[in-house]
Amino acid sequence: MTSVPKSGLVVTAHPGDFVWRAGGAIALHAAKGYRLKIVCLSYGERGESQWAWKSAGVRLEDVKAQRRAEAEEAAAILGAEIEFFDVGDYPLRVGEAELDRLVDVYRELNPAFVLTHALEDPYNFDHPVAAHLAQEARVIAQAAGHKPDHERRYSAPPVFLFEPHQPEQCNFKPQVILNIDSVWATKQRAFRVLAAQRHLWDYYERVALNRGVQGGRNSGTAMTYGEAYQRLFPMAAEVLS
Repeated sequence: MTSVPKSGLVVTAHPGDFVWRAGGAIALHAAKGYRLKIVCLSYGERGESQWAWKSAGVRLEDVKAQRRAEAEEAAAILGAEIEFFDVGDYPLRVGEAELDRLVDVYRELNPAFVLTHALEDPYNFDHPVAAHLAQEARVIAQAAGHKPDHERRYSAPPVFLFEPHQPEQCNFKPQVILNIDSVWATKQRAFRVLAAQRHLWDYYERVALNRGVQGGRNSGTAMTYGEAYQRLFPMAAEVLS
């Protein structure tokens, strides 16, 4: 009997979010043989594409096409699949169709973990909307009476919130620091694809360096680059060491 590889799901509001904040985790688990899927709710065409709008005469459809191409290339570099919901951004609005599709994704993928946005972000309301959708779909997917299918196996996975742009303002608690040294070069390559947001390249390298210092201090093991996550649910354990 062929074993099914483990998988991970990333629910992101905009294309850049999964690269800046979770690119290391995606690349790290892809390298370990996990199937990684990104659900990208929008192309970030209005509020997350500053450099794309600097060209004279640029149209919304042009920006969307550029951001889609960037996101697809970045996902491929990281080793992930990507699916777009194209619900727009600034504002990002999701409906029953998107919720229903994401429930199906959970059941099809049966992820070992989920990565998504922090629950609060006073600077970007799209992000909490994405986080809420990820969690609501996670809960509905485990309901036996929702599209009953007794052949399908699904277990509600742990959820890790990735670091927002200004964590102190978002009540973000960095409870997990993931060592991404082995995949930093891959994540940086994905950075360079996001030309529409190149003003953030250096910023997120500094974030990774800072978290690397903190990760090394807390683990006692040298770490250069890290990614911070907050667990949404308790971790069940038999020992505390």
